[in-house]
Amino acid sequence: MAKVTLKGNEVHTNGTLPIIGAEAPDFTGVKSDLTELSLNDLKGKNVVINVFPSLDTSVCATSVRRFNKEAASLPNTVVLAVSKDLPFAQGRFCTTEGIDKVIPLSVFRCSCFEDKYGMLLVDGPLKGLLARGVIVIDEAGKVIYTELVPEITTEPNYAAAIAALK
Repeated sequence: MAKVTLKGNEVHTNGTLPIIGAEAPDFTGVKSDLTELSLNDLKGKNVVINVFPSLDTSVCATSVRRFNKEAASLPNTVVLAVSKDLPFAQGRFCTTEGIDKVIPLSVFRCSCFEDKYGMLLVDGPLKGLLARGVIVIDEAGKVIYTELVPEITTEPNYAAAIAALK
């Protein structure tokens, strides 16, 4: 269990992020067209997993826009925007915002992401949603960077995540 804060108030997750150097655990999410995508489908590519509570908050939306612009331009790199938002809402957001280099991926259908990555908020006002963080996985499927953002209302460290890929 990890601790983060939401507007200064301590909240907890259901576990901890995978360790650097470990094989990234597979999980499956639902894309905007309702097809499924698993992490194993992306073997051989670098993967940035941008995790957040909901696209309906300004910080979450900002992180998707930023990764769409920066990380998605890196060679052989896929950016996943992971939340429990419904695929319809994710698709609408990406269309409206012109997000075309990030794959929105909803994990509403199963607990495979939250169980393996330990990012489910288990208490506080956002209980049941995901904490904010970034996981970067290399072409071999190994975790090369993790960040559990300590204050949910702040943005992740984009520069550090992108630097892990260079």
